[in-house]
Amino acid sequence: GRQTQGRAIRRTASGGAIVYRFQSRDRYAPPTSHHQSMKALIPYLKLMHGSYNVLVMFLLIYQGLIGIKIRKRRTAGEPQDFILIKRHRRNGPVFALMGCLGYLAGIAVIYLDKGKIFEYPLHFITGSTIAFSLITTYLISKGIKGMESPLRTPHFILGIVILCLYPVQSFLGLGILF
Repeated sequence: GRQTQGRAIRRTASGGAIVYRFQSRDRYAPPTSHHQSMKALIPYLKLMHGSYNVLVMFLLIYQGLIGIKIRKRRTAGEPQDFILIKRHRRNGPVFALMGCLGYLAGIAVIYLDKGKIFEYPLHFITGSTIAFSLITTYLISKGIKGMESPLRTPHFILGIVILCLYPVQSFLGLGILF
């Protein structure tokens, strides 16, 4: 049994035809399950996962730039830009949730494709580290109160870790896609 690609045609009661495209060991067998139909979507789901997470990466870079601008003004003793602070506080939880959803989508796609989630261990570990850091950064941010909160530095450091890991994760993901 060589693996082949092909198509099968089934006539409907009304005289129409349904064309199945398949990859099978038996060149004359049409897809027999929902699983095979889902397998055909996997390349598109992988591309969507990667595209979505690149968008999240750019949103988090934007969020980080706002955070750095706020931090520089605070440490320099300059008056704070409360519009920027409000934007940073409003967008942070949304972007963190988006990152975690992208992580979960990646797990779902690889499980549907390979039947296990550890197929690409380095990509999985990096994604897990990013998701953990996003959640931790969010939880830390909830405890930041006042101008001199000791939680600001861990929040900043985790933000830098996230921003450093996302391009690495994207590079690893490109290796999986292509």
